Amino acid sequence: MDTTNEHRWGVILAGGEGVRLRSLTRLVSGEDTPKQFCALLGSQTLLTQTKERIARSIAVDRTLFVLIKSHERFYSKDLRSVSPGQMIVQPSNRGTLPAILCSLINIVQRDADAVVGIFPSDHHYSDEVKFMSGVDLAFAAAATHPNSVLLLGAMAKYPETEYGWIEPEVSTHSRDGFLRVKRFWEKPSTQTAHQLIERGCVWNTFVMVGRAQAFLSMIRASNPSLFKEFVPLAQSWDSIRLNEIYSSLGALDFSQLVLARTPQNLGVWCLGDVGWSDLGDPRRVMSLLSETGVTTDWMALWKERASSVALGQ
Repeated sequence: MDTTNEHRWGVILAGGEGVRLRSLTRLVSGEDTPKQFCALLGSQTLLTQTKERIARSIAVDRTLFVLIKSHERFYSKDLRSVSPGQMIVQPSNRGTLPAILCSLINIVQRDADAVVGIFPSDHHYSDEVKFMSGVDLAFAAAATHPNSVLLLGAMAKYPETEYGWIEPEVSTHSRDGFLRVKRFWEKPSTQTAHQLIERGCVWNTFVMVGRAQAFLSMIRASNPSLFKEFVPLAQSWDSIRLNEIYSSLGALDFSQLVLARTPQNLGVWCLGDVGWSDLGDPRRVMSLLSETGVTTDWMALWKERASSVALGQ
């Protein structure tokens, strides 16, 4: 794949707390380690696996990592070879919207024509080659549709009720694989999930590709007050000012506050079956380990504890 495109950038979101998986990550690491810094699927952490995965399509020196200060002891090892200028260290976790906005402001300071891929750091793809081929095609489509942000959807294989879903609709540009968003479905009931599969809906991976300016336009239109707060950072990145902004913020979700409010600016790129999982709970992790045949030292202990809980011991 072409990693030489000078306007192609990547952002890896690695500031989450991983609360839902904490019982498992505590067993794996011996402390309350956020899941992206745990080696759940082999010898590498999920963050390292994500970093190496997207390096197939995006140059290493044009990949930024969005982190939080309190996690430094966790990410310092994974990112020991990464330049400090590629780390956006937030004062605290205020959700995905401030994290994404910080990364976009940082990128446009360096490259006003940047096309950006945004990736969670805690996902798994059993077919990484197919996934990254889809990412590469999404970058090409973003160049053709410069005012749109593309959401990458994975084929829904069963009626999952804990995922977000995207219902696409045919657009005038469907010939190049670009579909419009008809509706978002967040954590549907089992009955609704069955219906969504029948209608050809896809799981929302929260991987997004688009011009940095397209992302920023969506944020400005949907959250003008927040956008205004961050504007001074576009002229000069100031950690003191960043601390002041974050001290007044609550948790702000990019999907709810930006994507859901600006569907006219969104496209859907369907990846097909890439074996995607967001590893959101222990059940999903254990199922994936069983499917892939990966064994770990802690699996037997986890199964023993799960059996004890089931028996009420």
